[in-house]
Amino acid sequence: MKAHLLARPAAWLPPALAALAVAALAGLPFLALAPNRLVPGSPVGCGLLGAAAGALALLASGLLAGPARPWRSWAAVAAALAAWIALVVGAGQGAAGLLAGQPPAARAALGAGAWLAGLALAVLLAEAVRAVLPRRGGLVAALLLVGVTILAGRAGLLDALSLAVEYRAREQALATAFLQHLGLAGGALGLALAVSGPLALLHLRDGPAARFADGLLNGIQVVPALALFAGLVAGLSGLLALVPALRSLGLAAIGPTPAVIGTAAYLGLPLVRGLAAGLAAADPDVLAAARAMGLTPRQMLLRVRLPLGAPVLIGALRVAAVQSIGLATLGGLVGAGGLGAVVFEGMAQFAQDLILLGALPVIALALAVDAGLALLAGPGTDDAIRIQGETA
Repeated sequence: MKAHLLARPAAWLPPALAALAVAALAGLPFLALAPNRLVPGSPVGCGLLGAAAGALALLASGLLAGPARPWRSWAAVAAALAAWIALVVGAGQGAAGLLAGQPPAARAALGAGAWLAGLALAVLLAEAVRAVLPRRGGLVAALLLVGVTILAGRAGLLDALSLAVEYRAREQALATAFLQHLGLAGGALGLALAVSGPLALLHLRDGPAARFADGLLNGIQVVPALALFAGLVAGLSGLLALVPALRSLGLAAIGPTPAVIGTAAYLGLPLVRGLAAGLAAADPDVLAAARAMGLTPRQMLLRVRLPLGAPVLIGALRVAAVQSIGLATLGGLVGAGGLGAVVFEGMAQFAQDLILLGALPVIALALAVDAGLALLAGPGTDDAIRIQGETA
């Protein structure tokens, strides 16, 4: 029971989330009916299922805010999940009702009320699950949310939503873009780690070379992304003109090469600072004892510095991995493909749903990678990320 009490969310948070969901459903458009995919739609309020979602959210918040009892926490999870199901099904069926009798080009899109209420319900469910599963509550809640949404989509309950229509038209292209995005983000992270590791070791000596590297990495951070990517395209074009043999290695001025290099450049500073902080986390007395035992610098690195600094090191990796996924979106500007290309195509066409089809997977992928690394490393990495922010 004591552990259960410690897992309770802040008393004000569940009622605030439920109030936000109810206010969004009552005061903001739940859906929007438009004559085609490119023009704004007319706002439409939520139906009975939307109202049921708000009522279930209030029930879940009341259960969480009351006395700590295991049955109350499980009931809150059930109520919050039922609220999400009602919201998802209500949106899909509401869209189907709006499109009945409309021309084929008509679209029914999610409104601001549905998005805001969905966000509030997602956080409410996460808080409810954390009350019974403190360590893995966020991950379990995310799996429940995604699983319910996928099941509703597979059952055809969401087919009328414009987002689903856009997805069906570009399903194969989106799968390819997703894989390209993974390749860009992974390649940039790998390149950044290969460069940042030696620089972090150099940082421990705090000599002129380390200060020069710090200055260079700090300078990159203030360069606008568009300017950096444009400069890389121009620089690579000049380099390939001088050394055409580099093209045989797969290098090109347009495509993945500038995207990976540019993204890796932005990851350098947080990685070097985080890795250096992790390597310096060992207590000086421990390092002195290791030297007295006759350990070489390499042995001290592998047996002392890396194990003791692991939470900070993995915290730095979490930050860099999430940044890499987000920054790889800019690869669409230089012909690298990925989900960024989908986002920029949607922006060029003023197609909101196409923008969301590119942006939502990026957000989901970043959250999944962060949660996976946190689960792999344990709870200590949250403190490590805070330490890294203080040292940056």
